Amino acid sequence: MEADFIIVLLPAGKGSHVEFGIALGQGKRIYLYSQNDEVNKIETTSTFYHLDEVEKFIGTIDGLIAAVTR
Repeated sequence: MEADFIIVLLPAGKGSHVEFGIALGQGKRIYLYSQNDEVNKIETTSTFYHLDEVEKFIGTIDGLIAAVTR
Protein backbone atom coordinates (compact mmCIF):
# COMPACT_ATOMS: atom_id res chain seq x y z
CA MET A 1 0.00 0.00 0.00
CA GLU A 2 2.91 2.35 0.64
CA ALA A 3 4.82 1.44 -2.54
CA ASP A 4 5.07 3.93 -5.38
CA PHE A 5 5.04 1.13 -7.98
CA ILE A 6 5.13 -2.63 -8.41
CA ILE A 7 7.29 -4.82 -10.63
CA VAL A 8 5.80 -8.19 -11.55
CA LEU A 9 8.31 -10.72 -12.87
CA LEU A 10 6.78 -13.35 -15.15
CA PRO A 11 5.96 -16.11 -14.84
CA ALA A 12 4.21 -14.93 -11.70
CA GLY A 13 2.17 -16.88 -9.21
CA LYS A 14 -1.20 -16.25 -7.63
CA GLY A 15 0.23 -14.02 -4.88
CA SER A 16 1.89 -11.77 -7.44
CA HIS A 17 -1.38 -11.40 -9.29
CA VAL A 18 -3.15 -10.42 -6.08
CA GLU A 19 -0.53 -7.71 -5.54
CA PHE A 20 -0.93 -6.71 -9.20
CA GLY A 21 -4.69 -6.25 -8.70
CA ILE A 22 -4.22 -4.23 -5.53
CA ALA A 23 -1.69 -1.97 -7.28
CA LEU A 24 -4.05 -1.54 -10.21
CA GLY A 25 -6.93 -0.61 -7.93
CA GLN A 26 -4.75 1.88 -6.07
CA GLY A 27 -3.58 3.57 -9.26
CA LYS A 28 0.06 2.55 -8.73
CA ARG A 29 2.52 2.30 -11.58
CA ILE A 30 2.80 -1.31 -12.72
CA TYR A 31 5.83 -2.70 -14.53
CA LEU A 32 5.37 -6.15 -16.03
CA TYR A 33 8.56 -7.97 -16.97
CA SER A 34 9.02 -10.94 -19.27
CA GLN A 35 12.15 -12.37 -20.85
CA ASN A 36 10.23 -13.12 -24.06
CA ASP A 37 7.28 -11.96 -26.12
CA GLU A 38 4.86 -14.48 -24.57
CA VAL A 39 3.44 -11.62 -22.48
CA ASN A 40 1.92 -10.10 -25.63
CA LYS A 41 -0.14 -13.19 -26.53
CA ILE A 42 -3.56 -11.98 -25.44
CA GLU A 43 -5.15 -15.40 -25.90
CA THR A 44 -2.91 -17.00 -23.25
CA THR A 45 -2.22 -14.18 -20.80
CA SER A 46 -4.24 -12.21 -18.28
CA THR A 47 -6.39 -9.47 -19.77
CA PHE A 48 -5.00 -7.14 -17.10
CA TYR A 49 -1.52 -7.39 -18.68
CA HIS A 50 -2.84 -5.45 -21.67
CA LEU A 51 -4.32 -2.44 -19.88
CA ASP A 52 -2.92 0.99 -20.71
CA GLU A 53 -1.84 1.40 -17.07
CA VAL A 54 0.60 -1.51 -17.34
CA GLU A 55 4.07 -0.92 -18.72
CA LYS A 56 5.44 -4.12 -20.28
CA PHE A 57 9.15 -4.76 -20.57
CA ILE A 58 10.61 -7.60 -22.60
CA GLY A 59 14.29 -8.46 -22.50
CA THR A 60 16.94 -8.49 -19.82
CA ILE A 61 16.66 -7.62 -16.15
CA ASP A 62 19.31 -4.95 -16.75
CA GLY A 63 17.06 -3.36 -19.37
CA LEU A 64 14.15 -3.40 -16.93
CA ILE A 65 16.23 -1.76 -14.21
CA ALA A 66 17.41 0.93 -16.64
CA ALA A 67 13.84 1.67 -17.73
CA VAL A 68 12.44 1.84 -14.20
CA THR A 69 15.22 4.07 -12.88
CA ARG A 70 15.05 6.65 -15.70
